[in-house]
Amino acid sequence: MCKKNLKTRDQIDSKHKWDIESMYPDEGTWDEDCGRAAALAEGFVRFSGRLGESPEALLAAFRERDELWLVAERAYVYARMKRDEDNKLAKYQAMSDKCQSLVAKAAAATSFFTPELLEIPESALFDFMSREDGLKLYEFAIMNTLRLKSHVLTKPEENIMAQYSEITGATGDIFAMLNNADIKFGTIKDEDGCEVELTHGRYVGFMESKDRRVRKESFEHMYTAYKNQINTIASAYNYNTKTDVVTARIRKYESSLHSALAGDNIPLSVYDNLISVVNQNLNTLHRYMSLRKRVLNLDELQMYDVYVPLIDVPKEDIPYETAASILEAGLAPLGPDYISKMKEGLSAGWVDVYENAGKTSGAYSFGSYDSKPFILLNYEGKLKDVFTLAHEMGHSMHSKYTRAAQPFIYGGHSIFTAEVASTVNESLLMKHLLSVEKNPDTKKYLLNMYIEEFRTTLFRQTMFAEFERATHQAAESGEALTAEWLSDEYGKLNQKYFGCDVATCGDIRCEWARIPHFYSAFYVYKYATGFSAAAAISDLILSGAGARDSYVEFLKSGESDHPIELLKIAGVDMSSPAPVELAMKTFENLIEEFEKLV
Repeated sequence: MCKKNLKTRDQIDSKHKWDIESMYPDEGTWDEDCGRAAALAEGFVRFSGRLGESPEALLAAFRERDELWLVAERAYVYARMKRDEDNKLAKYQAMSDKCQSLVAKAAAATSFFTPELLEIPESALFDFMSREDGLKLYEFAIMNTLRLKSHVLTKPEENIMAQYSEITGATGDIFAMLNNADIKFGTIKDEDGCEVELTHGRYVGFMESKDRRVRKESFEHMYTAYKNQINTIASAYNYNTKTDVVTARIRKYESSLHSALAGDNIPLSVYDNLISVVNQNLNTLHRYMSLRKRVLNLDELQMYDVYVPLIDVPKEDIPYETAASILEAGLAPLGPDYISKMKEGLSAGWVDVYENAGKTSGAYSFGSYDSKPFILLNYEGKLKDVFTLAHEMGHSMHSKYTRAAQPFIYGGHSIFTAEVASTVNESLLMKHLLSVEKNPDTKKYLLNMYIEEFRTTLFRQTMFAEFERATHQAAESGEALTAEWLSDEYGKLNQKYFGCDVATCGDIRCEWARIPHFYSAFYVYKYATGFSAAAAISDLILSGAGARDSYVEFLKSGESDHPIELLKIAGVDMSSPAPVELAMKTFENLIEEFEKLV
């Protein structure tokens, strides 16, 4: 009997690890940064009561606030990423916790800034900006603060909210530790009869297995583990949602959804239109499920049958270096400057490639303003992993361009725009592979994979968004989010989205319990809107260099304007339902094309 165990961190080749040590070659410097950030936080109080004294005083406060957050961010990012390398290591758990406290301290120290800024008469602020050239940099930030004036509390109240931030984030941290360090899914037998440990990283691969026994066994093991913890997880999610609701009420928002959208100045209609348009087109998803049932030749389609590819392709293991070459060819329409920067990053320690014991599951792009734009992967050599690399590289290249073009205050991205940058890469890669593939069966496989992109991103993330809207509305009306209520609500939504050709399965009712993004409320809808925007932008890029140049200008824009306005630079207006409707039409066309081939 063969048994495959995960490698430990020290068994991974250094060339396949991120160069996080470039942030702090000596961890003593990390301690110094923590101390420096703490000192800056303590010293920042001297600006309290002085912001309206003069334009020079206001500019000095803005600049010192930027310095404080830059240093605190750098220390936090390093500690969090070191923890993610191996969640079992107490040292980095402690360092991450220390940085959580540091961030809370910085938030408390700067909490007076916004309410005091809003106490300055608008006429005086405009006068300050006209007299002090240095304040021109902060004009958008000032105007954006004025926009949210009615939701900013008094200075003492903001200080209390800042100090409580360390506590209000606890539910997400509790779930993360349970999900990444404590929960175990046991072992299963893979297609070759080998006993393997079931992990987050391996689960999706098993769900794509052509062996139905492997899919069923993986599904049952995964959900048994979550059902065994269901009440604990429900309690964490219940209080996470209550935190959103109470915070929104304190800040005088109509609802927690209004509160979540306000920061990016996203109209509520964007969220509601997404759910509405997708619901209007569920019949096309049901049509695909019926086709899936027929092609798989199943009497009953189970939820563990919805991920397996419908087209057989030769089993292949794509080496990571080959994936990088595929990426270079697929993203060539973005131009030589983009490709040059990307290749440099791939060889300069941006990417942590393989899964190891204790490593955080999934994938992400992360970094501080003055670090490399790092990428965490759990690469397994599948084609889907190549697309994950493309996705995360989209985020990292977005960061690369933005940080070179924008000052610290505008050097980040809203999730609304970030998901566009990542998904444009996926869209371009898919269109490239479809255009060069000569093997008919492989081409059908790619077409099916593209259909799955729509299902898992546009439909699935919208279903998640609808679930979040329902849970927050229930909490706002005083309903307790028990494990039974959450599972019932999720089960009904799952049945609505997948239709009558998919058997109702008790276990899928618990899927909500394994979604980390639910601990960042109203986050997932941005995957769906981003997917819709990216589909339109990739078409524009392939139509000519002018659109490519406009897209690169968008990548450089950071947070220098509201997301809806920034996307207009790239040629897309997300305030209209048109991009989602166009994506739904594309999905229907793909289904029709695939039906003819199979």
